[in-house]
Amino acid sequence: MLLEASGIVKQFGSLRAVDGACLAIDRGEVVGLIGPNGAGKSTFFNCLAGEVRPEAGRIIYKGADITALSPEAHARRGIARTWQVPAVFAEMPVRDNVMVGAFLRHHHAPAARRKAEEVIAFTGLAQQAGAPAGSLGTLGRKRLEIARALATEPELVLLDEALAGLNPTETAAAIELVRSIHAAGITLVIVEHVMAVILSLAQRAVVFHQGKVIAAGPPAAVIEDEAVIEAYLGARFRRRSA
Repeated sequence: MLLEASGIVKQFGSLRAVDGACLAIDRGEVVGLIGPNGAGKSTFFNCLAGEVRPEAGRIIYKGADITALSPEAHARRGIARTWQVPAVFAEMPVRDNVMVGAFLRHHHAPAARRKAEEVIAFTGLAQQAGAPAGSLGTLGRKRLEIARALATEPELVLLDEALAGLNPTETAAAIELVRSIHAAGITLVIVEHVMAVILSLAQRAVVFHQGKVIAAGPPAAVIEDEAVIEAYLGARFRRRSA
């Protein structure tokens, strides 16, 4: 077991955003977190990343309790994340943006630059390496966000809607990139609204509703679950799948 989250509770005032959610992830898995807006999946995701500290529950990573550790401590232990809205250093070159991530493991500039160049080539950004990050379009910024995460040399990557806002051609290319990341031996957790992406990438889908996990299993089976159709996919999906 790579990561196990059990009984996670997160409350904002009177709102219990996550209500006793559990998730276990094996090495090499691709797990998709899905559910309607406000279901609690993003808050749960942020707990896994160390951005939000739960009021109750435990997160165990590689046998150690990381529930209360900072995002930096998560990164040092091998957990990287991306953001739904890419946060780039717009005036800095793409290469330097990726070096920011590489400095986590490589404290001298030449080594960090070599790591950045390696990741930039892997993510298809080589031609833009010297360009200001702010000049990139949506697809380029999302690739940069992934590249910076990969530069930290993670074992587990948490992808927060990394394919959102892309056209069909861009989405297909991004799916191939994610597959390449997985093929490199990295475990993935993906928060995504586009069901086609989850069906294409995830080995297991975990569905959130009102802060709870209401279904989990192979994506093709999960989307036929009546509770999932009722809470998330809607009656129109039932008619399509019938």
